[in-house]
Amino acid sequence: MSVTARHELRTQLKLALPIFGGQLAQSANGFVDTVMAGRVSALDLAAVAVGASIWVPVFLFMTGMLMSATSVLARHVGANQLDRINPLVHQVVAVAVALGIVSVFILCNVAPLLTWMDVDPAIRPMVVDYLFGLSWGMPAIAIVLALRSYTEALSHTRPVLLISVVGLLANIPINYVLIYGKLGVPAMGGVGCGWATAIVMWIMAILMLVYVHRHRAYSMARLSMRPWHWEPKIIAYLLRLGLPVGLTIFFEVSVFCIIALLISQSGAEIVAGHQLALNFTSLVFMLPLSFALAATTRVGHARGRQDEPGLRIAISIAFKITMVIGALMVTMLVLGRHWIPLIYTDNAQVIALASYLLLFAALYQVSDAIQVTANGCLRGFEDTTIPMILTLFAYWGVGLPVGYVLATTNILLPAMGPSGFWLGLFAGLSSAAVLLAFRLRWRLRQPL
Repeated sequence: MSVTARHELRTQLKLALPIFGGQLAQSANGFVDTVMAGRVSALDLAAVAVGASIWVPVFLFMTGMLMSATSVLARHVGANQLDRINPLVHQVVAVAVALGIVSVFILCNVAPLLTWMDVDPAIRPMVVDYLFGLSWGMPAIAIVLALRSYTEALSHTRPVLLISVVGLLANIPINYVLIYGKLGVPAMGGVGCGWATAIVMWIMAILMLVYVHRHRAYSMARLSMRPWHWEPKIIAYLLRLGLPVGLTIFFEVSVFCIIALLISQSGAEIVAGHQLALNFTSLVFMLPLSFALAATTRVGHARGRQDEPGLRIAISIAFKITMVIGALMVTMLVLGRHWIPLIYTDNAQVIALASYLLLFAALYQVSDAIQVTANGCLRGFEDTTIPMILTLFAYWGVGLPVGYVLATTNILLPAMGPSGFWLGLFAGLSSAAVLLAFRLRWRLRQPL
């Protein structure tokens, strides 16, 4: 490996690993909420679970909308146009705050949705109150996402890790006080999880603002909110760039939700086995996703420098890393499929099904790594609309129909049940990997 390639490898590792740690810490918040609410009652646990199924997609859509700002900022950093960073961040923050306010409105008006979804009437009031409390943290987490784009564009990803860990550590005692009623606060049960999450979101936003304002690492392009810059054309561009990414994430999440709904008719043990395997594979997916986010920054930097050799090295290293990760995940899932379910349950039937489904999950690990890396590189090119169309076709035009046919009909094979849906996921993710790789190859042939 050349000196340049080794430097690129070290840089991407330095960028991606803190992002991965931050994502794990954020995921752990959901685990903490589940455990602490579950100790109150099954109703409280159900309310938190239903509430999460509504607010998490809203959060992920907002994340996707703001994710592309990293590539715009990174391009200006690469071009050494540091005087443009402050005005650009102002536009990103403006978009973020607007998205946060819209999210508050959505989460405060979910009662009709719960009725339409035929949610158990016993938990509907708890779900409404849970989401009402949580909604007030959405503008804060939107600001965190905006500042994350700023700090990642400057190649400083450690704050994401540090502040996510602080948020996790704060969530536990705040949950304890609000859920169980301590320090003179009335016991709120599962509803307290929503208010605790909102408080933690504001803590994270304040810490992020203080960190980027004071740390010397940002002296090259110090963020200042005064005077405020308004650039409507840039805001429109950020929306045009971010909307396809937000929709892409929504399309992918919605496919998994539809599959979960279709499987929900198959019995409790089958549902549990499916969710167990899906939860674990979603957790390990964060590793290639973290390197894809790092690739977005590195591609943006290279484009800003007009450095075509550096651009190709960055993309090559990104794919090599994620291919290795994909291969390691295949090995882990195949060899560890019998003990991984033991982390979650001691039900023999659930363990047997989950172990079987993890073999199917192993099939698409490499494809998943390729598609997420290609998408990350394309975001670095600020190319988001065509990738959205390609992923929509892959997930909804290939993955879901193939899964449905294999799982529920005898058209191609005898009905396979849940494993058919997992083969559909393999088909969809593999299609996405091929289509996005060809799109990236085409993009590399275009002038910088």
